Amino acid sequence: MRFDLYLPSTALRPYIRHLAISESEAEQAYPVFPDTSLVLGFQYAGRLAYLTDSQEVPLSAFGVTGLQDSVRTFKNTVNTATVLVYFTETGAAHFFRQPVHELFLESLSLDHFFPAATLEELGEKLTQASTDEQRISVVEHFLFEQLQLLPPDRLVEAAVHRIYQSKGRIRMLDLANSLNSSPSAFEKRFRRVVGASPKKFATIVRFQSLLEQYPLVKDAAELGYLAGYYDQAHFIKDFKRFTGCTPEQFFRSRSKNDFLQSWPDGKENLCALTIR
Repeated sequence: MRFDLYLPSTALRPYIRHLAISESEAEQAYPVFPDTSLVLGFQYAGRLAYLTDSQEVPLSAFGVTGLQDSVRTFKNTVNTATVLVYFTETGAAHFFRQPVHELFLESLSLDHFFPAATLEELGEKLTQASTDEQRISVVEHFLFEQLQLLPPDRLVEAAVHRIYQSKGRIRMLDLANSLNSSPSAFEKRFRRVVGASPKKFATIVRFQSLLEQYPLVKDAAELGYLAGYYDQAHFIKDFKRFTGCTPEQFFRSRSKNDFLQSWPDGKENLCALTIR
């Protein structure tokens, strides 16, 4: 398996964090942590699905996954290859005419949002491309065509910045007041641009900040305390929802990369990595 990151073209950097080429020769399932931005996927070989407790849900070759509030398991067929686009926190709103909060918890085909002829042409160009650089160029051309040059929402950008500054531990009422906005108006505006409520977004940031403490902090109680938890049972429950494992399982692995090794056999619900 390989996963190679690419910086976007300069004009796309306000909206795109990075692009990636992901290729896997073997069939495998893998868990993915919640992240703070939407992701586009363009399969040019193989197929993907996501797994629930009861079924395997096939994904479109060209799709978008909105923000999630719990770990999600994906599964690829043999010889799967994908171009991935990771938006910035406020970037996706510049490419979709619909409010991006409608994508919360969803993985949807791009034919819900873009003309079939446009996607068919994109697929043909990806099939004809013979190098990673050509595939990245094809996807970037598609993104340029969809880009809406809307003025940035400075209030939402400031809110995102303050949530990161607080490591996700800021009270939403205090945040809205600091931005001179009513809580209801602020939440509606934030959801429309970012794709989740500010409280949900802050929860994701809180756990990302918590996991960044590893391996400096390996004691579960201390980790929970640093994240603002004073009820250990509540902390363990949230930790498992976010990562798919308990803090003890998390700490038993020698390194973060170990969390992927036992996942395909389905015997142990281990943690994943968020690519940032």
